[in-house]
Amino acid sequence: MNYLQSLEYLYNRLPVFHLTGGAAYKPGLDNTIRLLEALDNPHRKFKTIHVAGTNGKGSVSHMLSAVLQQSGYKTGLYTSPHLVDFGERIRINGNMIDQEYVVQFVENHKDLVEQVQPSFFELTMAMAFSYFAQQQIDIAVIETGLGGRLDSTNIVSPDLSIITNIGFDHTEFLGNTLSQIAFEKAGIIKPGVPVVIGEVLAETRPVFVQKATETASKLVFAEEKYRLHAVGTTANELVVSDGVDHWISGLTGNYQLKNIAALLASVDELRLSGYYISATSLKIGLHNVCKLTGLRGRWEVLAENPLLIADTGHNVQGINAVVQQLSNYNKSIHIVIGMVNDKDVSGVLHLLPKAASYYFTNAQVKRALPSAELKKAATKVGLNGNDYPSIRHALQAALQAAGPDDLILITGSNFVVGEALTVL
Repeated sequence: MNYLQSLEYLYNRLPVFHLTGGAAYKPGLDNTIRLLEALDNPHRKFKTIHVAGTNGKGSVSHMLSAVLQQSGYKTGLYTSPHLVDFGERIRINGNMIDQEYVVQFVENHKDLVEQVQPSFFELTMAMAFSYFAQQQIDIAVIETGLGGRLDSTNIVSPDLSIITNIGFDHTEFLGNTLSQIAFEKAGIIKPGVPVVIGEVLAETRPVFVQKATETASKLVFAEEKYRLHAVGTTANELVVSDGVDHWISGLTGNYQLKNIAALLASVDELRLSGYYISATSLKIGLHNVCKLTGLRGRWEVLAENPLLIADTGHNVQGINAVVQQLSNYNKSIHIVIGMVNDKDVSGVLHLLPKAASYYFTNAQVKRALPSAELKKAATKVGLNGNDYPSIRHALQAALQAAGPDDLILITGSNFVVGEALTVL
């Protein structure tokens, strides 16, 4: 069995949420406990930081990973989903998991898979922890998959918990109110472990205060500690300041301001816990986050003339931030968009600018909303454009139609961005 065959086994044998949706969701830790016990509990052999949130948790996880590895720590990073290659999910100091390790792990643990019947996410998480332990990392930044309280990553006992923000997503599993969703995310708060909240709302603050009180955890609201504003931006850099100091982020998009505040507050807490992170390491890590970790798809500039940007915004909160960012550009806008069928499609479409030209498409996954259905729904809210059977066709049409001074945005789904990166 080679690497591609091993991945094929994982995709075909295990329920895969990012491909099939809710049918693959397995809440609770029973499977995780059985898997990790069979693997000699690898998650207990290194330190961890646990990151949850509706949006921004991937960005914060990568920022923090970059800062830690720049500070000299051998840093593991577990995130999901991947955009192009499975190995993006499991990294050490920015390097993807060794493909031979994936092959050997799958071959060695087929009996365990048959016994436990885990989800794809549960098994890949166990693979990540096993790999991190074998490679003797110092610390791992662990991003939750869905929610927090019942997420399989909640097996870890972290040095720090981070919750980036709360918004409406996966409501069928997490609840229909912001306070209900916050309760699920707050499930990652552990007794005596400090927690940083990236964005606080009137509906969510009481939930976090109550949980932190119950667990005797120090509670830090990052936005109140670091009131950041953008003081400069280019295609590949965002300069932010709190009025005293300034930082340059390799992740652009004004929506990163809240994520950077969460990062800064988190670094403060890690320093108090004994981590050595210099001001220089912090600035270099943040500035070079994409280079150090391989992160892609967050307001990523892919080309100029026309300006071609990819962003993985895929729910109402994420798309709202993307639309706000678009308003900074005085350009004709072309939007290549596809969505999955379990998101608030109507809510997203109502946010999008009516003056843009649209190229409706769909990724090649079961959850994808057919492009014709997306176009039909978009037409009802006054968005104009054509539908295309593939991301390649939609991209070609947008590139042909756009002038050199125009802007093309690829968005709506991780899958759309991932396929677009492959095409490009």
